[in-house]
Amino acid sequence: MSYKHFYQRFLSANRGKQHFACHSHHYWPDVTRDATLKYWDDSAAMVDDKWYHLFAEKLPAVQKHIAGILNTGHPHQIAFAPNTHELVMRILSCLDWQKPLKILTTDSEFHSFSRQINRLAENGNIQVERISTLPFDSFESRFRAALQAQEWDLVFFSQVFFNSGLAVSDLEGLVNAAPDSAIVCIDGYHGFMAMPTDLSRIAHRAFYLAGSYKYAQGGEGCCFVHVPVGCTLRPAYTGWFAEFGELDAVKTGQVGYSLDGMRFAGSTMDFSALYRLLAVFELFATQGLDVPKIHAYVQDLQQAFLSKLESINHPQLNRAHLLVQDLSHHGHFLTFKLDSADIVQALSAHLRQHGIVTDARGDRLRFGFALYHDKADYNLSCLEKPYV
Repeated sequence: MSYKHFYQRFLSANRGKQHFACHSHHYWPDVTRDATLKYWDDSAAMVDDKWYHLFAEKLPAVQKHIAGILNTGHPHQIAFAPNTHELVMRILSCLDWQKPLKILTTDSEFHSFSRQINRLAENGNIQVERISTLPFDSFESRFRAALQAQEWDLVFFSQVFFNSGLAVSDLEGLVNAAPDSAIVCIDGYHGFMAMPTDLSRIAHRAFYLAGSYKYAQGGEGCCFVHVPVGCTLRPAYTGWFAEFGELDAVKTGQVGYSLDGMRFAGSTMDFSALYRLLAVFELFATQGLDVPKIHAYVQDLQQAFLSKLESINHPQLNRAHLLVQDLSHHGHFLTFKLDSADIVQALSAHLRQHGIVTDARGDRLRFGFALYHDKADYNLSCLEKPYV
């Protein structure tokens, strides 16, 4: 079955291109254009009253969809922000920065966390231990051992690593191995709406961050965090949305926080992205298209792509250069580790000249796959001899 008809506007605007950078900037379904206009129309008709409409109807609807996709059972634990960096900073602001802090993470986190924590570490009161994701066969056992080696203030790791597509298979095991002292965060941006994810057994323990820019297909501007059930942390970086609803009991003179996930909310933001995301959720619901089906479709595309490469017998783009050979539990992009960064740049440029859009980082070339692909359309003839 083809799903290209959902994406006619983006496909028409990019005619002649094979877009393999879906993991970077995913095409949006056509319904998101109507949703954007609907946000404008609602703003014009309701003006100030639109905020009641947003918080009484739109926001709960999106919370319900997200909680269902993650199987948390707690939609009110979802808080929103324009980007994950804002949410990362809100979590970091819960730490006691007047004392030395111990943070456990990996060497493969996206810049929302890695750049920020590197900058904060310049202050000298943070011990950051980074566990290498490679070799990946032993990553989870090595990370679990580090978790149990000492007390940590913060544990931060990805569900699917942005620079490789490698996916953690035992989220629950890693979360449960963390010491009680630690705030546990999962960066789920490359997992949400791509990998089937069940947080039901760790919804009380872990933060989960993701957003709509990639596989949720609603575009930039709508990120979210699942806040652990029963969380009583008081982020120092806080906005007026965080006092919506019933507030916790506070000492005289203290700032109060919502009792649910809204305690991690910020302040006024552009909710047009929320409309777009809701439109995508509703489209998929009417089509009976859930994450397991999307994931299976993408896995089939990946195998078809690799079969095309095998027929070409390219010296760089081949199965031997994949970071891992087992793709049974893997993100929605394939990462080829080539012989040098120069080869990656040359090959990426050659592909772009022939209308094939990829993503190059150092000595790694990434190819992403999406519902707007049809394996019958794959044309890799530009990789035939002479080799690039």
